[in-house]
This record gives sequence, structure tokens and C-alpha cells, in this order.
Amino acid sequence: MADEDPVRIYLTGSICVVRGDELVSESRFPGRQGRLCFAMLAAGRDVAVPRDGIAEELWGADPPPAWGQALRALISKLRTALAPVSLGGEAIEHAFGSYELRLPAGAWVDLEAAEDAAHRAEAALLGGEWDDANGWALVANAIARRRFLPGEDGPWVTRRRAVLTDVRVRALECRAEVSLRTGRFPLAVNDADLVLQLEPFRETAHRLLMRAHVEAGNAAEALRAYERYRSLLSRELGVGPSPETESIYLQILRSR
Repeated sequence: MADEDPVRIYLTGSICVVRGDELVSESRFPGRQGRLCFAMLAAGRDVAVPRDGIAEELWGADPPPAWGQALRALISKLRTALAPVSLGGEAIEHAFGSYELRLPAGAWVDLEAAEDAAHRAEAALLGGEWDDANGWALVANAIARRRFLPGEDGPWVTRRRAVLTDVRVRALECRAEVSLRTGRFPLAVNDADLVLQLEPFRETAHRLLMRAHVEAGNAAEALRAYERYRSLLSRELGVGPSPETESIYLQILRSR
């Protein structure tokens, strides 16, 4: 392994770190606490993470009396595990009550890559670059759909999962819009449906679904999609669809 080999960190699916021909697989991390601690350090890219914040995730609201010593021991084991990819030793710094993972230039982290791909997909969509938008949306969705730290349920993990869900929703909506613009209407319907499985109240996805059904020549199904959404809002929130959604609905009615 050469020092210039880029570091690749995967936090979704099975946690692992790759550099050149060296691999630190999930089984080499010091248990579930080691995986969680590493994820917190790697997800922030060169951001100091307070010790007490790590402790809260590892032990909840009732950490052991000697949690500081236990955390130091865990960090020591992490440094040893990461040594083959040159992320041990001084790469995990400790100062002012915080730990920080210092990543080398060119390091790649899948969580960051997913967010970046979603941004690029949306920018390409706005620019009418359908192939680029679709390609970046595929990348974002492929990463964001992977499971993140299964079995964990602390506040930090919950927030990170919410970010991944948002990335996936944005990617799927982008892909659905591209499919609409390029005549692949069944794909647009499928992606809009996937978004609604993740976020049933997302109005932009309901509008995408209605438009996709209309473009596919199925106005009746578009009206049924509208009615399902209207009923959901009325039942759960006591409100109706937005004027924009109502406008699409009225256009469909007038075109029949």
C-alpha cells in the first residue's frame, strides 16, 4: 500500500475501510461499540466529536462510572484496527474533550458521496442534462438505500438515517422527473411510488405520480392517486392538498 492510495470508507451496509490492497472489514472493528464510534468519527470528516456525545451513543443516558477510561480503551482498539490503512495512531486525535479522525487528502466517505451525488443530480436536472441527472441519481440512491448501522437506535444514528432517507428521496424524485422528461413513464411511476413508501406525505412525489400516470395515458389512475392523497391528508392532518396539486387535479379533469 502506498501512502498516496486514497482511503475509501463505507459506513452503509457493512462498515469497512479500504486503502490500496488493504481492507479493514467490519469483523476487525472492536465490536458494535467500535463500529458506532468509528462511524461517528468518520461521518464528520475532520470534525471534533465531544467525548460525552460519543458516550451518550455508546451507553445511553446512564454510562458506566468509568466511561472515560472505557472510551479511551475503545479508541486504542480502534487505532490498532485501523493501522493497516494508516488511520490508526495520530489519525485519531484527542484534544479539549473531543476525538477527531483526521482523513488524508482525497479520502472518500460513502455518506458524503451520496449527498454530493444528490446535489449533482438536482443541478443536472435543472440544466436539462438528463443523462447526467439520471446517473448521479442512481449513485445517490445506490448508497442511500443501504442499511446504516442496523441494530442501533441512538439519537445520532436516527439523525444520520434521516439524512440518508432524505438523500434517497431526492434521488428518486430526480430520477422520476428525468423519466417523465424522457418518456419512460412506468419508471417514473415506480420511483414516485418508492418515494411515497418512504415519505407518504411528500406532496411533490404525489404530484409526480399523478403526472406520470397522465403521461402514460392513465388519467383514471392519476385521479385515484389524487384521491388517495386527499383522503390521507384529511384523515391524518385535517387539511387538503396545496393549490398546485389541486391545479394538476383540475387539469386532469378538464382533459378527460
